[in-house]
Amino acid sequence: MSFLDDLLGGQGQQGAPAGAGSLIAVAGQLIEKAGGVQGLVGMLQQHGLGTAVQSWVGTGANQPVSAEQLGQALQNGGLGSLVQEAAGKLGMDPNALLGGLSKMLPQAVDHMTPNGQLPGEQQEAGGGFNLGMLEGLAGKLLG
Repeated sequence: MSFLDDLLGGQGQQGAPAGAGSLIAVAGQLIEKAGGVQGLVGMLQQHGLGTAVQSWVGTGANQPVSAEQLGQALQNGGLGSLVQEAAGKLGMDPNALLGGLSKMLPQAVDHMTPNGQLPGEQQEAGGGFNLGMLEGLAGKLLG
């Protein structure tokens, strides 16, 4: 069973907004497949979202990205199939999923880089990225 399946199994509990747990799960899988927060940030920067992604890491306000911009960057970065697969599992349109992710990913990256710096390789080594930090975001958003 994948990380996505594990997290999707718990969606909708405790009066959480519909789909919020699912978005966190998909965001987590994107981070995991990209090689951690550093990998995702690097990939998104390489594929046209550099300024926006840098704002997510920094300590200022997060710049928004559109669903279309995010979808294009993920597709060009080799993660488009993950979005398609997740949308299928959730029974939703991929564009709707990208719309949610375009709002969730800035918060996730911002949350996982609290001091305006990417986690070091040692911090992300072993199990990919620090899942506990993403779960902390889930608690904030769903609690």
